[in-house]
Amino acid sequence: MYGAGLALIAAAAMVNGIDTVQLPAWRQAVFVVLALLAYLHGRRLDFRYGAPLLLAAAALTVPVMIVDRGNGVTAFLVLGAFVMLPWFGGRYRRQQVELLEAERERAARLEHERDLVAERAQALERARIAADLHDSVGHDLALIALRAGALELSPDLSEAGREAAAALRANAVEATDRLRQSLGMLREEAAPVAPVDEPVRDLVARSAEAGLEVRLEGGAEAFGPLVDRAVYRIVQEALTNAAKHAPGAAVAVLVEREVAEVLVRVSDSGGAAAPRLEPGGSGLAALAGRVRLLGGSFSAGRRGGGFAVEARIPLEGNR
Repeated sequence: MYGAGLALIAAAAMVNGIDTVQLPAWRQAVFVVLALLAYLHGRRLDFRYGAPLLLAAAALTVPVMIVDRGNGVTAFLVLGAFVMLPWFGGRYRRQQVELLEAERERAARLEHERDLVAERAQALERARIAADLHDSVGHDLALIALRAGALELSPDLSEAGREAAAALRANAVEATDRLRQSLGMLREEAAPVAPVDEPVRDLVARSAEAGLEVRLEGGAEAFGPLVDRAVYRIVQEALTNAAKHAPGAAVAVLVEREVAEVLVRVSDSGGAAAPRLEPGGSGLAALAGRVRLLGGSFSAGRRGGGFAVEARIPLEGNR
């Protein structure tokens, strides 16, 4: 349809270009109308075969030149001046507008992507803060519950003091659960967490000072930021669970290098309840995902009369 309209404009220009010695005013106006129609055709209509069609129309003037050279040349010049040039001008203008629209769309898309990156950065920062709070505050709350439990068993404490210590321990446990539930809505599994400076040895010593019967086996040397962070989190989460679910149990922490991997094992002698594997992204389930991302293996469950958490983390590629 678009091609037929352009062909009609070209044919009308060629016919009107014959016998132009004395042109009446209406035929001169026809040239203006044809030029305007050709421009609008190129500007408004997306017809990809316009240039070949106009070249074919120009080729048709050759037989006319053979028969009548003057009219043939005139028809060719009229076609070029009043159809081809306006059509190509309209086509060029259309391409300019399309380029401008593409630039606007690209700028809008880049702005949208920039907003997404900013939102992602904010989400990662919230997740980092949530993870740090879970690691530090959650662990400290578990130690408070442990201290309260030890105080509750003190023979020198009055009945009122024992009830207060029991209430304090229950409140600390409830606060730990609420903290994990709240932070679970903020954190993301893939969120990067800034490495802590505290070594595992100090973490174990701090837990022992809080009343947890824990001992460290192995050198607990530095293995690199990624591995050190994973080792710290495994030990911290396991000690937190031991203090919460197995009060009074003896806990053994083993961090040992075995050829090309690091073995981390935290086991306790048993308690009232076993730690839960929480699928929501926190706790031991999150640690399992972290270890597997590093190419290692992770296991947690009942062992003997107690509970054990064990992970093997390869050193290659995780320095």
